[in-house]
Amino acid sequence: MMDWQGQKLSELLMQIMLVVFAIVSFATGYLAGSFQLMLLIYAGGVILTTLVTVPNWSFFNRHPLKWLDPIEAEKHPEPLPPTSKKKSSSKHHQKGLLDGDTAISSSFRISNLLRVL
Repeated sequence: MMDWQGQKLSELLMQIMLVVFAIVSFATGYLAGSFQLMLLIYAGGVILTTLVTVPNWSFFNRHPLKWLDPIEAEKHPEPLPPTSKKKSSSKHHQKGLLDGDTAISSSFRISNLLRVL
């Protein structure tokens, strides 16, 4: 399984290779005057890109993730989210009113639109 940096590298390689093959295939097809040649070169590029970026090559696994053993995970359960007894500020209250007003105005617009139809 690829690590996170390996996935990022794989996606970057894929994007670069596909763009390069698109440019090369277009230029070759244009100069040769052959649409078929252009498609064949690009299809070969897609296949080569797939062979380079999809398999789990070792250079995609340079930064492996360290997982806890199951026994260690049982010893350290997930922390509970903190509970706060703070009162909500007026900004949060006003934001809620604005969100409600937006919902009311959008439903009002929809009902007016349906009346017109």
